Amino acid sequence: MATIFTRIAQGEIPSYKCAETSEFYAFLDINPLVKGHTLCIPRREVDYIFDMDDDEIGRFQQFAKHVAQAIKAAFPCVKVGEAVLGLEVPHAHIHLIPMQTERDMNFNNPKLQLSAEEMQQVADAIYKEFTK
Repeated sequence: MATIFTRIAQGEIPSYKCAETSEFYAFLDINPLVKGHTLCIPRREVDYIFDMDDDEIGRFQQFAKHVAQAIKAAFPCVKVGEAVLGLEVPHAHIHLIPMQTERDMNFNNPKLQLSAEEMQQVADAIYKEFTK
């Protein structure tokens, strides 16, 4: 059975798309730590990021880099942090989080409650920068 992230990448479950290629997909985290908190996933279903072969993980990191650059352009911040946790969903994914301070990367922080309209505006802003 496909993971929720596979179903999102295939368009079976709606998401707030931020970027995509034939190999990778990026969308907003539905429980964001800060505005612009984005998840990058491979379209291919793989549970553990370090199970990816060297070439694929290299391309995945390059994709995440371009998404991070788009996030930083859309939501000016000091840096965009990267976290790989992967325990909640058995599908490799990278969290990209705009940071003003390192506290912005604390997953124990309260999550933002954004309206669907706000989420769409955030996703559109990142997608616009990604496709420049």
